[in-house]
Formats: sequence, structure tokens, C-alpha cells
Amino acid sequence: MGGGPVFRLPESWVWDFWLADDGRRYHLFFLYASRDLRGPHARHHRASIGHAASDDLVTWERLTDALVRSDAPAFDDLATWTGSIVDHLGTWYMYYTGCTRTADGIVQRIGLATSTDLMTWEKQPDPVLEADPRWYETLPEGQWGDETFRDPWVFADPRRRGWHMLITARANQGPTDDRGVIGHAWSRDLRQWELRPPITTPGQGFGHLEVPQYVEVDGERLLIFNCHTPELSRARREGGATGGVWVAAAAGPVGPIDVGGADLLLDHHSYAAKVIRVRDTGENVLLCFRNADGAGRFVGELCDPLPVHATRGRLHFGKRLRHTA
Repeated sequence: MGGGPVFRLPESWVWDFWLADDGRRYHLFFLYASRDLRGPHARHHRASIGHAASDDLVTWERLTDALVRSDAPAFDDLATWTGSIVDHLGTWYMYYTGCTRTADGIVQRIGLATSTDLMTWEKQPDPVLEADPRWYETLPEGQWGDETFRDPWVFADPRRRGWHMLITARANQGPTDDRGVIGHAWSRDLRQWELRPPITTPGQGFGHLEVPQYVEVDGERLLIFNCHTPELSRARREGGATGGVWVAAAAGPVGPIDVGGADLLLDHHSYAAKVIRVRDTGENVLLCFRNADGAGRFVGELCDPLPVHATRGRLHFGKRLRHTA
């Protein structure tokens, strides 16, 4: 898809990312790890959160890193993973995934760091959320290999009734390969969070729904999520489905969401897509990272932004045609 890379680091792989717009520049926060690791999969346990800025979403200036893992013992002493960022009353709130290793495996929790200038970040020492076994699969069940509770996507309630967080999670029931759900939490003040039941149901064909984004494009309400082929349910794989970037129609920011009817927007060569609204034009563009080349090798760089529009619950590439009288 698209042309050449927009953001590539010669010494490091770059993958999941999220953005903030301060009204002057776009700020890119991204996961990265050294290319000197023995293999690209090892990057997950060495991930830090980098920072770059751009005027046009194409040319980026790398800045000082935003976050790195904490010294042990801490909920994020193994790695810092994917998150999102919002601005409220002059403070930027970055929610991110903190990972720690336990005797049973890796546990993922949601952390918070704040900043007044997007440059200097102060971590909150304790996680703001963790999986609740009333609704979500936790590590002792041993169903998935780690405790899946990550990738927080935070946004304001459209009716100005607080803030929502969507989370990559797994239900505590159903077949092992088909428990993927979108977790949900709500906050009045962005600091204290109330975890709630998931807004989707298991059994929709996904082992997990990674890096979710709720977005409205051309009046269409959509959930963008990601799932590789090995993490699809057996039924989907046997039906010929392959993984990548998926788009599902949504009735609203917290559902109902037609996960079972989701469309594959981009195959496994691309991943972790985000839709961004261009400040000056109002145009919607999509960014993603290059996951694999033609030989299936991990690439680890961001691609150029592509214009997108939406109709009938689906996302399409290219600018929307505007009819004139």
C-alpha cells in the first residue's frame, strides 16, 4: 500500500503508534526497539515509547523519548507498549500499556503519564486499570499465554459525559481462539477509572482485537482494530480469512459494534492503522506501519498517509468525490 516510508529509524524497528495535535504540529508517539536484537519478535520485550513531530504528517523530526520502562519492581518494568493521548484543560494525558513478567507469564496493565508540553512526562506510579476476572480473562486461566489487557484508546464522550477507554482484552468464557473482545472503562476526570464489561461479545472470530480506534468518518461510526492470521479463530482461518487491519460498523462509541461482520481493509503487510483528521483541510487520512515485505520479513517503519472516506459502515481509500450543482 502507499509509497515509501514516512518514518524510518536506521537503528531501530518502529511499529505501533498514536498521535496528538497541539494546534501547530502533529506529535507522533511510537514503539521502537533496536534492530540488533536476534529477531523482530524480541522487540516486544524491549519496547520504549519514542517521540517525533511534523507539520504535515510526512516529514518528521525525532525528539526526546517520551517513556521507557521503570526500574523493577513495577507494573511496567518489562516494557511500555501501545497507548493513546488526550488533552484536557492544558494537561496532556498519555495512557499506555505497562508489562511485567511474573512466574505465570506476562501481565499487561494500563498506565498513565501526564505532561503540560508533550515533552516532559510524569508517570503515575501505579496502574489506573487492570483486568477484572468478573468479565475478562486473567493469567491464571492459562488460555492465551499472557494476560491480554492493553492498547488503551481514550476519547471524550460525545455527549460530554466523561471519557471512554477502549481496551484490547479477552473474555473469560468461550473457545480459547475466539475470546477477543473490546474492553471498556469510563472516567469523569481522566484520573480515576471505572472498569466495565466489554462492549463486544466473544465468538466473533478473533483471538484478540488489537490497537482499537473508534472514529467517525463522513458521518460513519467505525471501529478499527487489528488481528494477524494466527490469532484469528480456527473457523475464520479454515474459511480462508487472513489477518491485518479490520474495520467494523458501530452504532456509537460504545457499541453495538458489528465485529463479526468486520471487513479486512489491509492485509498482513500493514498493521496498527490509525485514521487522523488533517487540521487545515478536514480531510481524513490513514497511517499504518509496514509489518511485512513481499518475502514475509518484518519491516518496522511507518508508511505515507493515504486519504480515506467512508460509506455504509466501510472505509475506502481515496478522496470522497464532491458533487457540484
